[in-house]
Amino acid sequence: MATPKGSLPPSDREPENANVVEVQNEDLALALSTGPPLKATSARSLQLFAILLVAFMGSLSNGFDGSGAQYLNYFGINGQDAGGGVGTTTAIIFAIYNIGMIAGVVFAGPIADRFGRRGGMFLGGLIIITGAIVVTLAKGIPYLLGGRFTLGFGVAITTTAAPAYVVEMSPPQWRGRLTGLYNTFYYSGSILCTGVTVATGRNSGTLSWRLPLALQIIPAAILAGFAWFLPESPRWLLAVGRNDEALAILAKYHGNGNPEAPLVKLEWKEYQESVKLDASDKRWWDYSELVNTRNARYRTFMMLLMGFFGQWSGNGLGYFLPILFGAAGANTQNQRLTLNFANTVISAGGALIGTSLTDKVGRRNMWFWGTLASSATLAIVTGCTAKWGSTGANPAGANAAIAFIFIFGFVYSMAYTPLQALYPAECLHYNTRAKGMATYALAVSCASFVNSYTGPIALEKIQWKLYIVYVVWDLFECVVIWFCAVETKGRTLEELEEIFSDSHPVRKSLAKKRLALVHTD
Repeated sequence: MATPKGSLPPSDREPENANVVEVQNEDLALALSTGPPLKATSARSLQLFAILLVAFMGSLSNGFDGSGAQYLNYFGINGQDAGGGVGTTTAIIFAIYNIGMIAGVVFAGPIADRFGRRGGMFLGGLIIITGAIVVTLAKGIPYLLGGRFTLGFGVAITTTAAPAYVVEMSPPQWRGRLTGLYNTFYYSGSILCTGVTVATGRNSGTLSWRLPLALQIIPAAILAGFAWFLPESPRWLLAVGRNDEALAILAKYHGNGNPEAPLVKLEWKEYQESVKLDASDKRWWDYSELVNTRNARYRTFMMLLMGFFGQWSGNGLGYFLPILFGAAGANTQNQRLTLNFANTVISAGGALIGTSLTDKVGRRNMWFWGTLASSATLAIVTGCTAKWGSTGANPAGANAAIAFIFIFGFVYSMAYTPLQALYPAECLHYNTRAKGMATYALAVSCASFVNSYTGPIALEKIQWKLYIVYVVWDLFECVVIWFCAVETKGRTLEELEEIFSDSHPVRKSLAKKRLALVHTD
């Protein structure tokens, strides 16, 4: 048996039977080591996973965005291939989704604060269902634009409420993996969407593009249909004065039903010290706590970095992969759609591996090395495409370009997919989390708007040279991440207050304490 003795300064005179470990958060390490371990296979944990699976539908419903050549022909849009075409009309169709998200952001934060995380998931799911129906049945471009705007509006609400719910319901020792898994569910929708597109690609009717869009209704319906049956976030319950309910839910899922469990007692104490009954989350119009202190500004800065960097590191090319595969030598529609499907599967594999590493490697390391690897792989794609490309002069060179497009998708997804929902939610204080995540959705929408509007036009003008822009930008991101990114692994959400209040947040976040566990057997 190991008995914790607290933090120790470096010393050569530690007890021989002591197991000395380095930890970021001494109190959390003590609580986890002294209390009964929370087992992933216990009935309570399995129930928690099922609850979070419903919230994951908010991410899955965002993964459906497929199209085919028939979509271009049906709406009379000029385009060069099956990937969605190039030029201004396609740019507007893609970008209107992001405009809808920008509009939805205004309401997303107040909804999640006023009606709870469950209310936000319910309402966002209903709006997504409405938008998906309109897009699926669209007879003309105005209907297509209106439906995509509605979809973006609903997604803004779900991507504010659902990740906040997951990060607040997850035990701290599993928070990275569970919240990372939330965002990874995006690929479940994307794989299904691209797979169906491949399967229906030879269909001369509208089924090839209507069916993938109709499937988006299913996860949104699960989210809306089951949201009110979920337990509410204990932090939200405490913030509205429902303390008994909050403690009961916390004990049930973080202490296996025991309110006296050390982890539950630690978290409850931190909740009471951190959650305010009169904070800005009670005023729908008040966003001031995102910027009114140095602590808040640094938290907001971290959140915005992930919002913009997560969209500008090269993943914006995803909308146009069939076009880029064509530039690399894939000359038929079926080849390009099949390669797009394969890339989605490979990227999903990277996301799952990254999710499994978040609580071990740490957020900062994954972010930095993933971005550097993204730049390197895109540089190789640029060289291969520039030298061989679609000329067919060297099939091996074209295949190398396609292979490194796959590798880029893998390393990008391994680094960014788990972090995009996890890191901003961790960095934000509870009282600003809903409005902060809404602001994060705004940043993502603005960054995605730049990608989706300028991407088709840039591909039309400079083609494969667009890669070069991302190569250089990714290197710039690496510099910013190295000097500015705070490590959030191994700490409770409330303990991060001390990190962001420090005069050197990065240095403070990387500091570790030595904890001696003395064996008493």
